[in-house]
Amino acid sequence: MANNQRQSLRALQERLAVRLADAKKSGAEAAWLAVEAGGQRYLLPLVHSGEIFPLPVIQSVPYTRSWFLGVSALRGGLMAVVDLAGLLSSGASKKALRTTGETKLIALNAALGLNAALLVDRLVGLRSASAFAGALPSAAGTLPVLSQQLTDLDGVQWQELSLQALVEWPDFLSVVA
Repeated sequence: MANNQRQSLRALQERLAVRLADAKKSGAEAAWLAVEAGGQRYLLPLVHSGEIFPLPVIQSVPYTRSWFLGVSALRGGLMAVVDLAGLLSSGASKKALRTTGETKLIALNAALGLNAALLVDRLVGLRSASAFAGALPSAAGTLPVLSQQLTDLDGVQWQELSLQALVEWPDFLSVVA
């Protein structure tokens, strides 16, 4: 089963690489990786997104916030694993790890200087600015890591998540409960 997951992830990464290459050739440049987490749709800037991983073994860490799932060895490095939906919803109690066949980890780009990966429920694909009909700034009182809300051509709402702001956000950097 693990071999099948590796093969399907490899196929996904190859398809994404082909789509990125095609987008560069056609002049349309993908700007975001579209994901779903906790029933919400998020856009992660490609420039700050790192590698995509199938769900590995995660070692829990006691006395941490509910959204901090633990640590995992990814590509020979130790990464903090954060439940994106739990972080953004400020869930109070640690829940069982929700997983499906589509659950993935998105590592933060090494340029951000933080060894962390975000747990998402599903990868939706790549999106460029031309895929959206309009944008609104985030409403007052929203989390400082949520930059703008975009509406795609089908009328579906997406929330852009600034990964740069995320790694500077004191709430994200303080995992102690």
